[in-house]
Amino acid sequence: MPDVIDHSRRRFIGAAAMTVAASHLALDGSAEAQSARPNRPALTVKPGTNTSFASLKQIDAGLLNVGYAEAGPADGPPVILLHGWPYDIHSFVDVAPVLAAEGHRVIVPYLRGYGTTRFLSDSTFRNGQPSAIALDTIALMDALKIDKATLAGFDWGARTADIVAALWPERCRGLVSVSGYLIGSQDAGKQPLPPNAELQWWYQFYFATERGRAGYQKYRREFSKLIWQLASPKWQFDDATFERSAKAFDNPDHVAIVIHNYRWRLGLAEGEARYDDVEKRLAQGPVIAVPTITMEGDANGAPHPPPAAYARMFSGKYSHRTIEGGIGHNLPQEAPQAFAEAVIDVMAES
Repeated sequence: MPDVIDHSRRRFIGAAAMTVAASHLALDGSAEAQSARPNRPALTVKPGTNTSFASLKQIDAGLLNVGYAEAGPADGPPVILLHGWPYDIHSFVDVAPVLAAEGHRVIVPYLRGYGTTRFLSDSTFRNGQPSAIALDTIALMDALKIDKATLAGFDWGARTADIVAALWPERCRGLVSVSGYLIGSQDAGKQPLPPNAELQWWYQFYFATERGRAGYQKYRREFSKLIWQLASPKWQFDDATFERSAKAFDNPDHVAIVIHNYRWRLGLAEGEARYDDVEKRLAQGPVIAVPTITMEGDANGAPHPPPAAYARMFSGKYSHRTIEGGIGHNLPQEAPQAFAEAVIDVMAES
């Protein structure tokens, strides 16, 4: 969830004081909700139109055997859609068919610790570092023989897409990132914030304790449903919608990955030396040069900075869209039409 960059913990309060008007403008100077689809019919997909993917596939990629959904022509321009915590591939169940109908090859993988994705070796450290998850994406692209793809996601998925776009731009055709620039570091994550801001990160402090690990292990469904409600306070999802995603949390590595991710970000858990060089590069706040659209829901209950706080981190073709109508943190599932349009539009710019 609330995968706002660790850098944002440092500047969250100051950025929040910026004018609301700044977040309602496209930061390249055009209207923020403007679509680049003047010559194509408007999309009509509605939330809940689809409840499942046609089929799931498995492939060995790097350290993992990755479970993923695929839609669209095999030779179409590839799009990789990346979910966050505590969500799963069903965040894109209405987005994928729209992109497939437009002729794109759509790949929707379960991240490590979710769904049918498994580690190939029992001895592999269950690491939740952002750099490790990003390299999982590169490994998946290699396994699928995808040289370059458009990456789109939210929460952990947006952070992962941001990292790939920043460090391996030759692999990224374009980027759609909910809540913007989500690249951070352990040092930034250690910086204290005023109490009212720290309150929004309560789950990280809970996970820092063994009581929190045990609590999440025992109550992961109840915990995840609470996060859904807090992060998307106006989203009236039903039990069936939640359960479709909650099954992904039964993955045997889920708790270990989630706990390590949040402890690592607070500097309470060690990472692996193999990722040290990547983390050093990320700590420098690399600028993203690929064509990018950032997005935000107007009712996102998760901590997030205003768009003006991260606009300077995108040096290529860039715009921001605030999606209205009570849209929360799980933007692609709550507003699939808007998300699909953003993916199609950013591909048109690349």
